[in-house]
Amino acid sequence: MSPVIEVTNLRKAYGPTVAVADVSFAVERGEIFGILGPNGAGKSTTVEVLAGLRPADGGSTVVLGVDTQREPAAVRPHLGVQLQESRLPARLTVGEALDLYAAFYPEPADAAELLDLLGLTDQRRTAFADLSGGQQQRLSIALALVGNPQVAILDELTTGLDPQARRDTWALIEKVRDAGVTIVLVTHFMDEAERLCDRLVIIDDGRVVAAGSPASLVAAGEDRRTFRMRLPAGTAPALADGLVRLPEVDTVAAVDGGYEVTGGPRVLPAVVLALAEGDVAPDEVRTLSRTLEDVFVDVTGARPPALEAAS
Repeated sequence: MSPVIEVTNLRKAYGPTVAVADVSFAVERGEIFGILGPNGAGKSTTVEVLAGLRPADGGSTVVLGVDTQREPAAVRPHLGVQLQESRLPARLTVGEALDLYAAFYPEPADAAELLDLLGLTDQRRTAFADLSGGQQQRLSIALALVGNPQVAILDELTTGLDPQARRDTWALIEKVRDAGVTIVLVTHFMDEAERLCDRLVIIDDGRVVAAGSPASLVAAGEDRRTFRMRLPAGTAPALADGLVRLPEVDTVAAVDGGYEVTGGPRVLPAVVLALAEGDVAPDEVRTLSRTLEDVFVDVTGARPPALEAAS
């Protein structure tokens, strides 16, 4: 089967600023496909061009066999979009918003079923301004789905939500995918991408720097190992500092009263043996599993935006 979405050598600039330099990827039917990247990497611009909301300066964007640059109107009845900065008039109610958006489509979804699916039935007569942050996010999903789309683009869906609201939203997205909708999810949350995405791309400086399933991207770097250890009180700092000279060791960093050591596949036994030769036995050793966050840092050289905001 042909991909539902094909983006090829996409380029978009705003004057001298190149937002998207060269982005290519394909999305299969029924996938949740993630787009990750640092702030300003070109993620939102990519999906806005993909949806036919902005013109490209080069390359092509095809959704359901339709060139969204040449025929944006032809794909809109089949495409639902939730943008990062979308807001509604404060006094517009949930029901009024759904009826308004439904009027744009020839065969809209059943509003009552959609409200029930998204847990908004009791808020049908509630004004947008009176909704909680989680309810506003669920309404944005409802508006993206009210046209019965085959493809939904969701941009930074859970930004600003508390942990429980984020998990509730994840469960809703999985229900939507299970109903047959192909989803493109723009996110900067690594746990969100690992939980939801079948495959993903990481974009940095307007280019794709990594692509694959979360599991395959994590596994690709497993030739490196990381562990943390605590040494007995009174251990000479020079002994720990000297570990970095071992051929199996790449880095040694002081962390939380102990040390974090990174190196090759045999870094742990090499360090334990070196300490034993100095008559030192670690008080605690804890291995660290590689995560998608580690991949993100490796390929972009940046911390995920969610972590930057929290620090």
